Amino acid sequence: MLKGFREFILRGNVIDLAVAVVIGAAFTAVVNSIVTNLFNPLIGALFKAESLDESLVWTIALPTGSAEVKFGAVIGSVITFLIVAAVVYFVFVLPINKLKEAQERRRKAGVSEPDAPDTELDILSDIRDLLAAQARTRD
Repeated sequence: MLKGFREFILRGNVIDLAVAVVIGAAFTAVVNSIVTNLFNPLIGALFKAESLDESLVWTIALPTGSAEVKFGAVIGSVITFLIVAAVVYFVFVLPINKLKEAQERRRKAGVSEPDAPDTELDILSDIRDLLAAQARTRD
């Protein structure tokens, strides 16, 4: 029973998944910090509101009570999602893709295509030519 558990834990994909979760959590903290500390204050200043959650609220009076429909919160969530997606793309994905492209260009420029390997026929032809040249020098 413990042997099976040990094999499960030591599988490469389990370790890779654990690393991905930890890196993902750290990555989420970075993106959230950028959005919270850079973009949200700018949006708040643009809309002259500290938060969209309490703006654009529609109150519906019903016989059993009232309900608040918070359009501002929905709009704020959509804007936050778009900002997070833009930050992830422009701060992380785009620069990494550019680095990969530059690295690929450098690799292609620095490495010449290797010559085609000799086939058996080429080698046998070379041996024949060498033997013929040797025979001519003896005569």
